[in-house]
Amino acid sequence: MKSVVLLSGGLDSTVSFVKATEETEVTLALTLDYGQRAAQREIEASRAICRVYGVKHRLIELPWLKEVTTTALVNKGREIPTPFGRGIDRKESIEAVWVPNRNGLFVAIGTCVAEGLGCNLVVGGFNREEAESFPDNSPEFIEAMNKALWYSTLTHIEVISFVLHLTKAEIASSLIELGVPLGYTWFCYEGGEKMCGVCQSCQQTIIAFKEIGRFDLIQPRLSQ
Repeated sequence: MKSVVLLSGGLDSTVSFVKATEETEVTLALTLDYGQRAAQREIEASRAICRVYGVKHRLIELPWLKEVTTTALVNKGREIPTPFGRGIDRKESIEAVWVPNRNGLFVAIGTCVAEGLGCNLVVGGFNREEAESFPDNSPEFIEAMNKALWYSTLTHIEVISFVLHLTKAEIASSLIELGVPLGYTWFCYEGGEKMCGVCQSCQQTIIAFKEIGRFDLIQPRLSQ
């Protein structure tokens, strides 16, 4: 099976990417830039990971997406929520970083590229823990997308994730077991010199590495 991987350089998509290199023939990895704060960091991380595994990388820019959302991920006039530190309501936190149909769009783009390259699969980093907050990470989302793709692609391309049923702690464990160079990943909503350590993405990752007893691996990369 040939695949195109959606790669952001974060833990989830990176582990799914590495597993894809073991289970499929990865033709290309795609990174999407929609003006998010961490775009440059995500691009650098994704390119570095692709170099390690000898996979061709392509950047696709979506400047218009920034224009149709007020999400804190692109709007620097809004504060990135720190739900674990300030007791922000979970619904409020999710809405603050929500980008309209982002994963639906990313899957559609990946599918266009995959069908054009003669690939069978689009691989994402959708996972169990993210699905608890964001429905476009859930198995139901994948199932619905695959039903639609049956009609919108002649070759019936399928969307999968090799981490779909894993928690963040299980993904962190897999990353270590697979020998993935952690220093190349970027899991923060911000795009600074170091990861902020307080945004939802950082906090989930910190909790995961503490849970498996390996917080020491990421602590030097955090500004907090």
